[in-house]
Amino acid sequence: MADAPWAEIREKFQAALALSRVELHKNPEKEPYKSKYGARALLEEVKALLGPAPEDEDERPQAEDGLGAGDHALGLPAEVVEAEGPIAQGAVRLAVIEFHLGVNHIDTEELSAGEEHLVKCLRLLRKYRLSHDCVSLYIQAQNNLGILWSEREEIETAQAYLESSEALYKQYMKEIGSPPLDPTEHFLPEEEKLTEQERSKRFEKVYTHNLYYLAQVYQHMEMFEKAAHYCHSTLKRQLEHNAYHPMEWAINAATLSQFYINKLCFMEARHCLSAANVIFGQTGKISTTEDTTEAEGEVPELYHQRKGEIARCWIKYCLTLMQNAQLSMQDNIGELDLDKQNELRALRKKELDEEESVRKKAVQFGTGELCDAISAVEEKVTYLRPLDFEEARELFLLGQHYVFEAKEFFQIDGYVTDHIEVVQDHSALFKVLAFFETDMERRCKMHKRRIAMLEPLIVDLNPQYYLLVNRQIQFEIAHAYYDMMDLKVAIADKLRDPDSHIVKKINNLNKSALKYYQLFLDSLRDPNKVFPEHIGEDVLRPAMLAKFRVARLYGKIITADPKKELENLATSLEHYKFIVDYCEKHPEAAREIEVELELSKEMVSLLPTKMERFRTKMALT
Repeated sequence: MADAPWAEIREKFQAALALSRVELHKNPEKEPYKSKYGARALLEEVKALLGPAPEDEDERPQAEDGLGAGDHALGLPAEVVEAEGPIAQGAVRLAVIEFHLGVNHIDTEELSAGEEHLVKCLRLLRKYRLSHDCVSLYIQAQNNLGILWSEREEIETAQAYLESSEALYKQYMKEIGSPPLDPTEHFLPEEEKLTEQERSKRFEKVYTHNLYYLAQVYQHMEMFEKAAHYCHSTLKRQLEHNAYHPMEWAINAATLSQFYINKLCFMEARHCLSAANVIFGQTGKISTTEDTTEAEGEVPELYHQRKGEIARCWIKYCLTLMQNAQLSMQDNIGELDLDKQNELRALRKKELDEEESVRKKAVQFGTGELCDAISAVEEKVTYLRPLDFEEARELFLLGQHYVFEAKEFFQIDGYVTDHIEVVQDHSALFKVLAFFETDMERRCKMHKRRIAMLEPLIVDLNPQYYLLVNRQIQFEIAHAYYDMMDLKVAIADKLRDPDSHIVKKINNLNKSALKYYQLFLDSLRDPNKVFPEHIGEDVLRPAMLAKFRVARLYGKIITADPKKELENLATSLEHYKFIVDYCEKHPEAAREIEVELELSKEMVSLLPTKMERFRTKMALT
């Protein structure tokens, strides 16, 4: 090839790359892809100047293979064949152009054309794919095909391409290991070629992207353990190679914490959240790199939204850790079991002794100063289940701090559902803290705080648009009043002669609980106000619980009027009978409320006798 055409080819290629990097919003509004189309035209010119694919007897039969038939889609081991000589060099240069044309078409939402160019790229490189000159380009082409098939929701095809890339990277690093050529270098003069360090940085970034896409594919396939592993590895590598956007990295780490929380791996969850806090603090402070997006530091709203989202992940951490402790220590009626508490105290020492070995197994983020900064955040937060009120209170206060932080962004105006969920979590924090409190009056005050924050939420909510949210809140408020009433009854039982004020208080709490349970049950009625014969699976347990608690509440009303008491007992019996009858007709319901069903059956047999005694007593008086 003559010097002048080759110089022209290089110039056009560099111009095409420059146009490809122009951000869409810098194009005219009516021509958002103007720069992309300009880049495409230059790439087509370069392709024409390079000429047709070089004649190679070994290439032609393989080029006729169907998609997925070749070993590139199966992740089979490759052999090292160096791209030497004019035929190989011509094939590789053409493959670079096919790759950029493929990415260009994908960027302009022309997926079929993009796929065609990327497959051509792979076919041209197939025999050289493990070589120093081609491995990076081959992996990048497969990664892009993986993304393309993922967007088409052909997840298994995407998985095949991405796993093949991962296998090729591992094979190359094991057998060769030296930083490979970057695809752009095929069109650079020798004096402008990249340093070994820069090549390594770019190749590692390609592999990090591969792991990132694999994490998403495994998530989509509900292979959650694998998805979490790949996500954690991606985040770790991004820090190691200093190739990350602080805001994006932090939100991904916080999101990963939710997987660990669901698995009750609180040490790992705490580590992810602590790292998220530290890295999020870098937003707007690091120098601009090729990875920096326009969103970083330039969109205050996005900054505050991400801060609020990370805060919500911290809330879930505190809440789940407290709830897990409650489940470990409660008896069959939901109260603190002192024997279980003592058993957990004995286990605590063992947990602390094992801490160091467990920490070593956990994937740690960062090194040096960054690792120290993350550890400093971690050390202020426990990962052990709280065993008493003081330990629970520390978690509660941390969770409450993040509730206030989350509410700064997720306000009722504009973020109705998010705001309500944050308030519900705040209520749940108070509820679980009350479990650890031994003073009944203080427990009552905690439930009162819950009611005070929940009741205003449903005043302005339109039930037509927020039916499910309304139901949740009605049920939660009812249960808070129910718990308060139980506590006040327990307090009154300890007094020799409860005064009228306490009796009135108990009845008022009873009345409020009944009101909200009834609102919840009424929301299940059809437009003709008829209660359903078959209750939907999503509300079956709460509906049965509401019926059971309404029955119990009517039986707890304190009155000096025998006639009124008889009426209350009759209403109570009616609700108990509903539960028994419904479970006989619908056996699936019995599995949802086994304990309540047994108690209901017992009350159905006992209440008629009690009511008869009342009638006899009333007749005698």
